[in-house]
Amino acid sequence: MSYHDVVRRTAAAAARVGREPSSITLVAVSKAKSVPEIEAVYAMGHRDFGENRAQEMAEKAARLPDDIRWHFVGALQTNKARLVRPITHLLHSMDRESLAGAWAKGSGLPPPVLLQVNTGREPQKSGVMPEDVPTTLESVLALGLEVRGFMAIPPVGDEPEDQRPHFAMLSRLRRDVARDHPSIAELSMGMTDDFEVAIEEGSSIIRVGRAIFGERT
Repeated sequence: MSYHDVVRRTAAAAARVGREPSSITLVAVSKAKSVPEIEAVYAMGHRDFGENRAQEMAEKAARLPDDIRWHFVGALQTNKARLVRPITHLLHSMDRESLAGAWAKGSGLPPPVLLQVNTGREPQKSGVMPEDVPTTLESVLALGLEVRGFMAIPPVGDEPEDQRPHFAMLSRLRRDVARDHPSIAELSMGMTDDFEVAIEEGSSIIRVGRAIFGERT
C-alpha cells in the first residue's frame, strides 16, 4: 500500500456510509521513521503526523516544517508532558487525572486532548475503563482542558471485522456523552489493518503508519 492508496481507500469507505472524505483526518504515524521519509509524505501535501515517543517527536519537530500538525498517539509519562505540550496539535492518549494535571501546567492554553478508552479491558494497555469515562471526563474538564473526543486501540484481531464491536462501542459512548458535552465530537480509531471498518463506524481520525511508510525496522 502507499499514501495515495490510503487516501483512496479512506474516501471509498466514507462513501459507503454516506460521509464526506473531508470529515476524516488521516494521521500518518511516523514513529521510528526518518526525517527524509516524513519529508517525502509532507511533499505530497500531507500535514498531520503522529508519534508515540516524547523525545523522538521533539527531535523531529525541531528539524521539520513548522506547519506540521503533530499528534501524540502513545502512552505519555507525566514527567514528559512538558516536552511535547508546546508542539502538540492534539494529544490522543489522555488517560488519567495526574497526566491531565501535568498537561494543564505551562504557559498558554494547553493543546486539546482525546480521552483514551480501554474498550477491550486489556490490563497491559492504557486507557479509561468504559464505565469510568463520565467520572474521568469530568475530572479532566475541571482542570480546564479541552476534551474533543475519544480514542481507542482495540485488541488485536484476526480480521478487521473483529474490531467492529469495539469501534461501535466507542461511537455509542461518544454519542451518550455528547448529550451533555456537545463539543465532544471526535473519534480517533482505526489503524492500518482496520481503518476502513473504523470509518464505517464513525471514526473521524484514523492513525495509519505501516500502510504509508512500510514496515518498521
